[in-house]
Amino acid sequence: MPLPRLLRRILPLIFLLGLGWFLWTKVRSSLSSFENPLTPTPQITVTHNTVLEKVEGLGRLELVRYQFKDVVEYKKSTYRFLPDAKVALIVAGNAVGCLDLRKVRPQDVVLEGDSILRLALPAPELCTWQVDHSKSKVYSVENGFFQDAELVDAGYKYAEANVRTAALQSGILAQTEQNAEQILRPMLETMTGRRVILTRRMELPLLPKRQ
Repeated sequence: MPLPRLLRRILPLIFLLGLGWFLWTKVRSSLSSFENPLTPTPQITVTHNTVLEKVEGLGRLELVRYQFKDVVEYKKSTYRFLPDAKVALIVAGNAVGCLDLRKVRPQDVVLEGDSILRLALPAPELCTWQVDHSKSKVYSVENGFFQDAELVDAGYKYAEANVRTAALQSGILAQTEQNAEQILRPMLETMTGRRVILTRRMELPLLPKRQ
C-alpha cells in the first residue's frame, strides 16, 4: 500500500484519539465532583437547647497574659499497705492580669487646667488562671486502683492552683501596671487630647472589727 494512502487512513484515527483524550481531560474533573449514587451519605442530626443563665457587664481591661509549662507529679496515699497512687502530668496553663475599670470612681479623675488629666487607677488584679487542657496531657498513671480518672482530675486541680501561684510569683501584677502605662495612657491621651498622668490609687487598710 502506498505511503500517502496509509497516512490518509491513519490520520483520522489519530485525530479521533486526540479529540477523545482532550474531551476526557476536560470532563474528568467535573465527573469526579459527582457523588456515587450507590455510596450512602451519612446524615448527622444535632439537637441542642441553649439557655441564657446570666448576663454580666464586663469592665476588665486585660493587659498581660503569662503562659506556663510544667511537669506535675501528684501523689496520693490511699491505703496503708499499698503503694502510693501517682499521676504525672505535662501541664500548659495561662494567667491574665487586668485592671477592673468598673472600680474607677469620679473622684479618681482629676482635670488640671486645660491640658492635664490625672487618673488614679485601681490595683491590678489576676483576672483568670487556668489549665489549657488542649495543650496538656497525662504522662503516666501508677497504682490508680481503678480510680485513674479521679486521680487525674485531682492532679489538674492542683496544677491549676499552681498556675495562680506561679503567676503571682513571676510578677504579673507589676507587669500589668507597667502595661497600663504603655497601653492605657496613649489611648486616653488620644481620646481626651490631654496629657494623662496615671497614678496608683491609695487603698486605706481595713480596720479590725471590734469584738
